[in-house]
Amino acid sequence: MEIEKKYHTEKIPFEISEYKKSEISQCYISITPTIRIRKLDNTYTLTMKGSGKISHEEFELEITEKQYIHLLSKAETPQVIKTRYYIPIENNLTAEVDIYHGFLEGLITTEVEFRTIEQMNSFNAPLWFGKDVSLDKRFKNTALSIDGIPKT
Repeated sequence: MEIEKKYHTEKIPFEISEYKKSEISQCYISITPTIRIRKLDNTYTLTMKGSGKISHEEFELEITEKQYIHLLSKAETPQVIKTRYYIPIENNLTAEVDIYHGFLEGLITTEVEFRTIEQMNSFNAPLWFGKDVSLDKRFKNTALSIDGIPKT
């Protein structure tokens, strides 16, 4: 079960390049049901996601680079390319800051995954996270891959 909140971040008030990062490229081979393929650095995964806005079931399967390349030809969406920075925050949580590239250049989002709904409900996001867009369908990665940057 994945429990997360997502924020539309306008500006990062510190030097982010000092933090650990990953390069991510992903696209969807199916929107309904949601089936994503992802390259995260040198790891490849096929992910199936259940429905839900803040919490949903997720199943991941590691695949080979060859399988990933083959599945790219089946994609229903363009590739979303982003750099993800891992920023430690309170209560042993991590803020995952995604800086998008390509057709999503200029977009920044911040996500936090929680262990429980209670932990999520008691979380107070730092102001720099920006607007909570957890329930805004336009900021889901599937929507971003199809529609581009939301008009706010």
